Amino acid sequence: MLKIVADHKIPFLAGVLEPFAKVVYLPGARISRRDLMDADALVVRTRTRCNAELLEGTGVKIIASATIGHDHIDQEYCERKGIAWHSAPGCNSASVVQYMASALAMIAKKTGMKPGELTMGIIGAGNVGKKVIALCKTLGIRALVNDPPRKRAEGTGDFCSLTKLIENSDIVTLHVPLTRGGPDKTFHMADEGFFGNMKPNCWVINTSRGEVVDSEALKTALRKQRIKGAILDVWENEPLIDLELLNLIFLGTPHIAGYSADGKANGTAMSVQALSRFFGFGLDNWRPVNLPEGPLAVVTPAYLPKSETGLFIDLSLQAYPIAHDDAALRSNPADFEKLREEYPIRREPPAMKVNVTSLSPEHRDFVRRLGYEISEGG
Repeated sequence: MLKIVADHKIPFLAGVLEPFAKVVYLPGARISRRDLMDADALVVRTRTRCNAELLEGTGVKIIASATIGHDHIDQEYCERKGIAWHSAPGCNSASVVQYMASALAMIAKKTGMKPGELTMGIIGAGNVGKKVIALCKTLGIRALVNDPPRKRAEGTGDFCSLTKLIENSDIVTLHVPLTRGGPDKTFHMADEGFFGNMKPNCWVINTSRGEVVDSEALKTALRKQRIKGAILDVWENEPLIDLELLNLIFLGTPHIAGYSADGKANGTAMSVQALSRFFGFGLDNWRPVNLPEGPLAVVTPAYLPKSETGLFIDLSLQAYPIAHDDAALRSNPADFEKLREEYPIRREPPAMKVNVTSLSPEHRDFVRRLGYEISEGG
């Protein structure tokens, strides 16, 4: 019988693979080589470093990571050893965009910025970046996009240089993979020069990987007020985050931007499907059903909005109150991993209905374009 070792915090997985294999569930950061000696497959998140130290001499034939990223997998080693691996690209992209919407709402609420007057620099136009571009279009934000790999593949298009983006953006957001070398290196992309060339009132948001931002350079930029503020979901040296940096930024969260129940369900589905295709389980189209309902199934605008900006802020912060995650991390930064593992249910806009009885037809259309379902009352 096949043996599969899986991270015990991957949701919706329990019971799915048991008809086909012996499944052992373990804490992801504690999965060891000894646990894998007789294993055929491994299902992980980012906390399991899949390298020679873990895999050498084991029976693992395939790794399925229920995550958008794959920098925790030593791809060269796996290729050399004939170990197949799969991540879940795009699985939580809508969840990250929901995080972005709430972050933008908080910035607008604090500063009085109006989206229609803003330019956003989007670095990385993959699964997440493309959805951020769409959000900008909905909100009337001018988008500057930098993505060298896509520019090479597609031609000039609508891409701009990193220098132009940095110098002309009011908000810069990072949506790139972590690469430590080569022409598209992103390790410490946001360094001293990066921040030094930003507009003085610029904001930076990082939901990609912590190491994309040079923490020391960001601290210097914030202390010297070279930029207005920062929002970080990812950190260098997670889970041992820089407390000085936490105290300097506007919002800080424990790597949960992609942690909606919907995003997690997508990641688990893609992992199960990858294993099914490899071993022939017949689960090639499997998806979790009956996702748990979030704390807010119906969203009622708190007041009759006079503008789309006011409605956007209201809906975004009701649907996902990002300040709660910020407060939880500040209260217990040592509980970074616990906050991730015990993250409460969060649903994305399509799982919520907005009560539109008091809204104009134009505002109702705006609500639909933000991705919410429509309710005529109740």
